[in-house]
Amino acid sequence: MITQALVSQAVAIQERRSGKPGQAVYSGRSRTILERGFYAFKSSSWLIVISGFVEPVFYLLAFGFGIGQLIGDLEDGAGNLVSYAAFIAPALLATSAMNGAIYDATWNVFFKMHFGKVYQVMLQSSLGPLDVALGEISWALLRGLSYSLGFMAIVTPIGLVTNLWGLLAIPAATLIAFGFASIGMAITSYLKSFQQMNWITFFLLPMFLFSGTFFPVSVYPEWIQTIVQALPLWQGVELVRSLMLGIIHPGLLGHVLYFLVMIAGGLWFTTVRLKALFMR
Repeated sequence: MITQALVSQAVAIQERRSGKPGQAVYSGRSRTILERGFYAFKSSSWLIVISGFVEPVFYLLAFGFGIGQLIGDLEDGAGNLVSYAAFIAPALLATSAMNGAIYDATWNVFFKMHFGKVYQVMLQSSLGPLDVALGEISWALLRGLSYSLGFMAIVTPIGLVTNLWGLLAIPAATLIAFGFASIGMAITSYLKSFQQMNWITFFLLPMFLFSGTFFPVSVYPEWIQTIVQALPLWQGVELVRSLMLGIIHPGLLGHVLYFLVMIAGGLWFTTVRLKALFMR
């Protein structure tokens, strides 16, 4: 009876997909990937999850309220002086969103792809590669969002969010998480060994250190500034910092567009790659 019910459900899904654009790659059931992620999360170690949340808090305490006492105030980009803690807090929020999303979309995906053989099984069902891509990226996005909410819950009571524009930092952080999750899964689909996976950390660490996180990029020569400003984390840092400090200007739309392109490109590459790997 159970087998018959599953077969009937699969047939019904296929009938709904038949004749629709993208029927070969999308069934509209990406939520099932989220459900699986939730069940897997309940059985995972809470230490692994919470470690990504406390890391930016430690940076804020050590640098913002520690070294910040020696540095003093900095310009916020609009000619106003702000405390060093207020300057780096938005950058750490953007970084928290990035870290929460990227590690779920890379190491977690890498294990499922090469060791758990999870995607091979999923794509033998009614799920399409776009379902898998959307589901996994959405799960990584939720982790990034949870880190961002936790960080905001700490910085707001201590006075580091001083205007209502700061409330938009949460959707901005969600956009950042979505962008990094999309690109992270797309890149991971091409990697085949743990040694290659280490290149992700090799790229993330300098991007974290030099994307205006702890000091303005204006300290660099112009040619280095151009390189840094092309990096996704700098785009995220500038977006969140402007919102939290109340510096609203049309250039913020450029940062939003940057991440929308990341999301669209990541979803497309991931879908194409999963189809090529597991649906031959």
